[in-house]
Amino acid sequence: MRVQHREPGAASWHFCLVLMSFDPVYAVKEYEVSAPNISVSSTQNVLMRSEVHPPVFEKKPSSFLQGIPNQSLPLRVAVIGNHLPRQCGIATFTTDLCDAIAVAYGAPGVFVVAVNDAQSPYSYPPRVRFDITESDLSSYQAAANFLNSGNVDLVCLQHEYGIFGGKSGSHVLRLLQRLTMPVVTTLHTVLREPDVDQLIVMQEIAARSDRLIVMSEHSSELLQEVFRVPAEKIDLIPHGIPDLPFAEPDLYKDSFSAGKTVLLTFGLLSPNKGFENVIQALPRILSRHSNVVYIIAGATHPHVRRREGDRYRLQLQALAKKLGVEDNVVFHNRFVSPQEMAAMVSSADIYVTPYRYEAQAVSGTLAYALGAGKAIISTPYWHATELLADGRGALVPFENPAAIADTAIRLLDSDAVRHSMRKRAYLYARHMIWDRVAQSYMRVFVRARASRMQTARGVSPPPGCGERYEPTHKCVTALPAPDSGATFTA
Repeated sequence: MRVQHREPGAASWHFCLVLMSFDPVYAVKEYEVSAPNISVSSTQNVLMRSEVHPPVFEKKPSSFLQGIPNQSLPLRVAVIGNHLPRQCGIATFTTDLCDAIAVAYGAPGVFVVAVNDAQSPYSYPPRVRFDITESDLSSYQAAANFLNSGNVDLVCLQHEYGIFGGKSGSHVLRLLQRLTMPVVTTLHTVLREPDVDQLIVMQEIAARSDRLIVMSEHSSELLQEVFRVPAEKIDLIPHGIPDLPFAEPDLYKDSFSAGKTVLLTFGLLSPNKGFENVIQALPRILSRHSNVVYIIAGATHPHVRRREGDRYRLQLQALAKKLGVEDNVVFHNRFVSPQEMAAMVSSADIYVTPYRYEAQAVSGTLAYALGAGKAIISTPYWHATELLADGRGALVPFENPAAIADTAIRLLDSDAVRHSMRKRAYLYARHMIWDRVAQSYMRVFVRARASRMQTARGVSPPPGCGERYEPTHKCVTALPAPDSGATFTA
């Protein structure tokens, strides 16, 4: 077992006591669309934004927390999940969420209980106060003991089956069973056809969570229909995105991409991403637009790399060479920084997510591209179908290079169509920027804590359900055993 308990000194102990404390009469001022910041071009119908402002705090006599008793405000919040520098989508999400809450409420920040894969020790920032070893069941119990003894008011669990040990990630149940404070769980994957173990794990997580957060309407529907979670327990909060400017791609192109039309895909590489379909579409695209380059940015997913090395990337490179487009396919084989990613996405003329399977509940990279106001081509996986509705993107069938080529050509042929799509995407995504997402999370935290306090005063749980019981829930006690037909919507 490798559990790192970071003993606080005098200064850091004070930090622990003030985590997430904030004055409820302060709220984030939301910028209104005004002429100095955002304007609409009458010729191209394109938003032009000259700068991005940081959140501004103003004192308000009435805020979104008005009416909630002060004693129910969550003053100390622990987030359980992966955290940078671990390289995965959950780590990026957890880091961004904690950053956004710290900025929005003027606090030093939440603290994190990080989940480690056994093969990779990480050098975490001070925010990470405790480590769990993914495969070590005893470390989950140790984490629960740490949280219960640390005056923590609320836990926010980031759940993805694959980041926890045990069958279908069942080790995390040991931790949840022992926590004494309210739990809000963010579900990054909700399955339509779970196996028995996945079903049991999710039902137990639902029963032991005070609130469940999902990032799409489809995930909410599946929770209700497949896992029998009551609708009133579910909160829909979109995947957060940085507040990027709406600007012309040419302003961000580097020496390599200057003068070229950029198709971009970014994220950790794995065979289910379907990047080969874009490469197969390139010859047809290049026959019409010869200056196109396809950039694939991101390292191979660490789990994939441990199993098979860089085989998928090598296959993509071999395919590009076979098709004669190797000079038009560029690989950035690294986990890029947030600053690099912002510049890279801003430089893209078209963003592509050619994923191979429908059952993808969330795509952080798609949300990012939408928020940057990109023209987007995507296969119709669940999250894409929802985000790209109403002309915010173009959907193409799975495994269909011809449809990708036709749609890319259509977008590149018409600046007006492409810019109209961009504007719709950018305006829609304003509610997804991280400061607003942080406010939504705080509302859920307040509601969960207030509900727990009311339940503690008035309702006694039945035997076997412990403190996580609410009258609308069923308790789950059985645990798993150890071990070309493009649809163009612009």
